[in-house]
Amino acid sequence: MRTDPERRSFLKRSAALAGTLALGGCDRLSETPWFRQILESAESATLRAQRFLLGSGPLAREYTEADLSPEFRANGSTSIDDFDYQTLAEKGFVDWRLEVGGLVERPQQLSLAELRAMPARTQITRHDCVEGWSCIGKWTGVPLAHVLEQAGARPRARYVVFRCADALEPGAGVDGQYYESLGFEDAYHPQTILAYDMNGHPLPVPHGAPLRLRVERQLGYKMAKYIMRVELVESLAGIGSGRGGFWEDRGYEWYAGI
Repeated sequence: MRTDPERRSFLKRSAALAGTLALGGCDRLSETPWFRQILESAESATLRAQRFLLGSGPLAREYTEADLSPEFRANGSTSIDDFDYQTLAEKGFVDWRLEVGGLVERPQQLSLAELRAMPARTQITRHDCVEGWSCIGKWTGVPLAHVLEQAGARPRARYVVFRCADALEPGAGVDGQYYESLGFEDAYHPQTILAYDMNGHPLPVPHGAPLRLRVERQLGYKMAKYIMRVELVESLAGIGSGRGGFWEDRGYEWYAGI
């Protein structure tokens, strides 16, 4: 079952409006407790409605090679002003390791070569940005579910947090470092992958090299780039401002389903 195009368009416009309200001229309003409760209740209603209408298993629409966008726009951070990251990039990320930790039975330190040796999935999907633009790209990577199963999630684990190399607010410490999170239902979805290739080539730096998240049933800001660590947690409280992501801490919705 696919999402009706008009409904997809409505949800995207609604998410864009919510982001505009929170980050534009309504900053003071968005900071008031009663207004935040309204936003959060609307987000919960959207999540419940999508789960009711679509369930948890259906796939986002996939396209063909002929549908690929001539140019796939790079958004957010397009380079990393960090010496350690730049050193890794200069060496082709051979020394880079993905940490998998938190509430897991078997913590992991995975090289790019090890990730490439795991079962892979390739999908051609549409990336919908909260700003209102879309592109179609081809992504290859390891299903996140496989990585989580290899690490062994502990029973208390409820969320997957992605820690990234880019600091969108330099000098702000951990509060300025990009992070994102997913609930287990989306983390274990078959189209949720840790992508290392884009359009048949290694992921370029502007698009999040060496590894980025693809969670095809949500808006683009959920698809964290420059992933350094995957962490399983019981609660999002105490991480950033407790809302589940860098942009969510600044007013965006945690669940950005389309």
